[in-house]
Amino acid sequence: MNSKNFLNRRKVITATLAGGASSILPLWAMGAEKINLPMAYGERELLAFPEKKPMIVLTTRPPQLETPFNYYDNHVITPNDEFFVRYHMAGIPTSIDPSTYRLKVGGNVGKPLEISLSDLKKNFPSQRIVAVNQCSGNSRGLFEPRVNGGQLANGAMGNAAWVGVALKDILQATNPGRSAKQVTFNGLDDPLVLSKDSDFVKSLDIDHAMDGDVMVAYQMNGTDIPFLNGYPIKLVVPGYYGTYWVKHLSEINVIDDVYNGYWMNPAYRIPDNDCNCVEPGTAPSKTIPINKFTIRSFITNFTNSSIVTVGKSVQARGIAFDAGYGIKKVLFSQDNGQNWLEARLGQDLGRFSFREWRTEFTPKQKGILDLRVRAFNHAGEMQPMTAKWMPPGYMRNIVETVKVTAV
Repeated sequence: MNSKNFLNRRKVITATLAGGASSILPLWAMGAEKINLPMAYGERELLAFPEKKPMIVLTTRPPQLETPFNYYDNHVITPNDEFFVRYHMAGIPTSIDPSTYRLKVGGNVGKPLEISLSDLKKNFPSQRIVAVNQCSGNSRGLFEPRVNGGQLANGAMGNAAWVGVALKDILQATNPGRSAKQVTFNGLDDPLVLSKDSDFVKSLDIDHAMDGDVMVAYQMNGTDIPFLNGYPIKLVVPGYYGTYWVKHLSEINVIDDVYNGYWMNPAYRIPDNDCNCVEPGTAPSKTIPINKFTIRSFITNFTNSSIVTVGKSVQARGIAFDAGYGIKKVLFSQDNGQNWLEARLGQDLGRFSFREWRTEFTPKQKGILDLRVRAFNHAGEMQPMTAKWMPPGYMRNIVETVKVTAV
């Protein structure tokens, strides 16, 4: 990125975000288009933040922007300006100088490093991976009974081609100590009132951090990472929920213990049992940190207001993904799961990517058709027909239903 373009970007971000919601919302929200999500109190505004198309706004400070679901029908790889945004901290950076930006790597290492963006690109081999980033609370607003937390529909996910450096290569350059157990990650976003437990710090086991898939990315879909998605560098953890994908990554530390900061414990925990679920209204007796994706699939070209014609063949299409085992097959039903047919899978962009699927069906009679889609992976996992429940509303992956009208 040349300096002129960067300064333009910096001015845009600073002008629109620095003042917080009180300064940007009245100007932007006047006459804003509305959208109704399929949940209680589901009316939202569609607003265009910097470098973004109109997105579904959950909050403005910090920015939490959901991708309108119809966008997913246009691309298997989600364009940068359609990619969801999720911050936890209101103190987000509003300008970053790439010439002075440094990634500090320390802790239990033989050789601490401060890596410039130029060094990162020149001194380490690059790699590319197509991977889904999905918020832990994607689809939380669809849980029944209702749970606390941001009431998201299905749009807190996106699929991108990431280019960067394997975390393994960076860590090996520092010579981690033999007693190393975990690696922690911190970014430039901060809470408004800083305390030892409030900063958004995440951790991975050392073996996971060294698996070769975890990446420090500096490019997203062939260009710089958008500011609101973590410019200039972002931790990419393929197959794991977005809580681990630290934005504006600035600090990596190798530690000898299990990190128990707030955002690892008690936050972002799931029931420690076979289903990662409990009965509605109850609390789990034991929890573990949230980790790998559940398997999911969606119909992208129909909504509950779609109309199809009896006796006329029509195409259904959509996407499926999992934690990296790979999608084996996708089944489609037009009769609420009574009968299924196998869809055709599209191009395989990698085991962590969305996988496109398509099939044709012919509506047989007038009325409401309950369309369903169900994915299976190479590990033998499949989407459940009934929803699993947990108090924080994470990991929803029930077989989705779209009701269209046949005329």
